[in-house]
Amino acid sequence: MSIVTAGYDPLLTIDEVSEWLGIPRGTLYQWRTRKQGPRAIKVGGALRYRRTEVETYLDQHTDPRTA
Repeated sequence: MSIVTAGYDPLLTIDEVSEWLGIPRGTLYQWRTRKQGPRAIKVGGALRYRRTEVETYLDQHTDPRTA
């Protein structure tokens, strides 16, 4: 069953974010420890990322010279 509703913001696993950004999982864990990178949520002991949080992080770190 798929949940698709207006305003739905899927939670991504650390593996999905790692692959999307092309960085190792360890970097995401380090960023979290240092309070850097996209904000994460702990769900049942696992890290999850809202897609919009990752997109916001990317927007905030886009080099204006290349946009």
